[in-house]
Amino acid sequence: MSDFVNRLYKNQALFYKVFLFILTSVLIVYLLPKGGKFKYDIPKGKPWQYENLYAPFDFAILKTDEEISAEQQEIQKSHIPYYNFDAEKEERVKNDALVEVNNVFADSTLRVYETIVDNFVQKTVGKIYQFGLLQESERLEPDQLVYLLKGNEASEVEYSRILKQGQIRGFLSEEISTAGFNSFKTELLEVFFNSIEPNVTFNNDLTQKELQSKLNNISYTRGIIEQGSRIIAKGEVVEGNKFHILRSLKAEYESQVWSQTNYNWIIVGYSTLVALALLMLLLFMRKYRPNIFENNVKVTFIFFNIIFMVMLTTLVINFDINYVYVVPLCILPLTLKAFFDARLGLFTHVITVLLIGFIVPNSYEYMFLQIIAGIVTILTISELYKRANLFISVGQITLVYIIAYFAFTIIQEGTVDDISAEVFLTFLLGGLATLFVQPLIYVYEKIFGMVSDMSLLELSDTNSRLLKQLAEKAPGTFHHSLNVANLAEAAANEIQANAMLVRVGALYHDIGKMHYPTYFTENQTTSVNSHDELSPIESAQIIIEHVIRGIEIAKKNNLPDRVIDFIRTHHGTSTVYYFYKKEKENNENAAPDDFRYPGPIPFSKETAILMMCDSVEAASKSLKEPTAVLIDSFVEKIIDKQMDEGQFLNSNITFKEIQTIKKILKRKLKNIYHLRIEYPE
Repeated sequence: MSDFVNRLYKNQALFYKVFLFILTSVLIVYLLPKGGKFKYDIPKGKPWQYENLYAPFDFAILKTDEEISAEQQEIQKSHIPYYNFDAEKEERVKNDALVEVNNVFADSTLRVYETIVDNFVQKTVGKIYQFGLLQESERLEPDQLVYLLKGNEASEVEYSRILKQGQIRGFLSEEISTAGFNSFKTELLEVFFNSIEPNVTFNNDLTQKELQSKLNNISYTRGIIEQGSRIIAKGEVVEGNKFHILRSLKAEYESQVWSQTNYNWIIVGYSTLVALALLMLLLFMRKYRPNIFENNVKVTFIFFNIIFMVMLTTLVINFDINYVYVVPLCILPLTLKAFFDARLGLFTHVITVLLIGFIVPNSYEYMFLQIIAGIVTILTISELYKRANLFISVGQITLVYIIAYFAFTIIQEGTVDDISAEVFLTFLLGGLATLFVQPLIYVYEKIFGMVSDMSLLELSDTNSRLLKQLAEKAPGTFHHSLNVANLAEAAANEIQANAMLVRVGALYHDIGKMHYPTYFTENQTTSVNSHDELSPIESAQIIIEHVIRGIEIAKKNNLPDRVIDFIRTHHGTSTVYYFYKKEKENNENAAPDDFRYPGPIPFSKETAILMMCDSVEAASKSLKEPTAVLIDSFVEKIIDKQMDEGQFLNSNITFKEIQTIKKILKRKLKNIYHLRIEYPE
């Protein structure tokens, strides 16, 4: 039992990766659609490359979006609206009008004309309410038919026959004139205006309900293809009705309700493909990025980003499939490039696009656009912390999307007339969403404890609290760190290493010297040397201790591990040679290990560059009368000694790159000492 526990403990990192691999596969498979996958691509406008295709079952031909839209517009155009008709209002208005006649007309007039006026008023009110009086105007066509609802009955009339309230004055004036009552026009108009009320109102609920019912009854299919019928022959061009029939077959195939056995087989197929894709990513990291593969936090971060992009795409597709390109998929390579490198970012991006290809429509077009956009992302952004670079890259990504979509559309449609401006808008929205990468990187730094170039830029500020303390307590060390940072940055740029990272590492690599600053020569301002009262071994321990002290100070101030690595490795496993030689003068049996730094040796190009620059810059202060020849041999001697000691065995740096770094250091030191060419006498 104890052996099993020990093996489990020793291989816990491997077990965690297996668990993460299985969990990620399960989550992605859960997000994928569970229908069947049509096994043929449908290349519109191109010859059918497969064998003759026959209908495997009966299916209906789906109408195109344009056909359905045309039917909907026709229904909306021909739809008859409903209006409520209050039949009781006519009688009430007649009674009110007769009362108004007695109030408006003089008694002398009524004694003579009361009966005639009352008959006219009642007759005119009847004409007004024959088809009703409408208050609002819907601005329908005069010959438009409408339904008048009288109780449970609906009668169909022309809209022009319904009297509008804006027409009432003209109508009454004409009736009064025709009846020969012009002498009583003012009184009659007053009677009518005081009593007439609209009795027709628009019934929006019933109109919309009826319209929606008609829209819902639209048939989305036209015609039937019987089982065994030939759909398309090999070499036949996929266009027109053939294309629509193939699309209908694909839709029918993918929408079929599968049996439990079929469903289980589909799950097995998806699981196999997803697991295979993720396995390729793990194998890539194991072979080409072993330091990332060994770090479970980094592997978790990469897998989390893949799940996040698949989930985000699934949510957008479920909301509206037309917005699939709004998902800023290029955030993935941008983020991974910011924390790791371009090659891993692109490889992960391709794997993620292949997985999302199971979800999206027109998967080939989608994958082509996204892979091209990912390549452009990797190639265009070199320094993410520079805001201008990000905006320029986003513009280039959006432009590539638009150009590629334009090309696909004219290939498929053979014309530019069908290009949708809305798709271009989704590309613009996706480009703008890509700008969210900067705050997202900040969040990732806090959650996963990693560091990006943007954080390195903040750490490189010499006005930061820790570097100010270094400048106050150990000014010579601070000046030395600045010189080393400049040398290291120039060398890193020359061999395409991370210049920002190595600069920050150089600025903080000697912060441990703040503990005993006067024991280091660059901080000694008098002729008194603190080491004169100590034995060589005690002096060596104080010198070596600045590495340990530096790590403690860095952790206390929450410096990232990538920066602390420079503090750990900038002396590697070298010896404090001066005090070792001094001890050996008195004791021939002096052990070199007592004077050796604890290490580890540099394990990246950047940490190797710092070791070279630190040693060369510090030792250059001992040159009394530097010349070009002296500096050349001096640099060669120091770096060759480090190579002989095996300090660069784990740093993945080549001999050619080391030679390039030597040239940079020689040139920079000559510039520092203002050396000129020695002319012959």
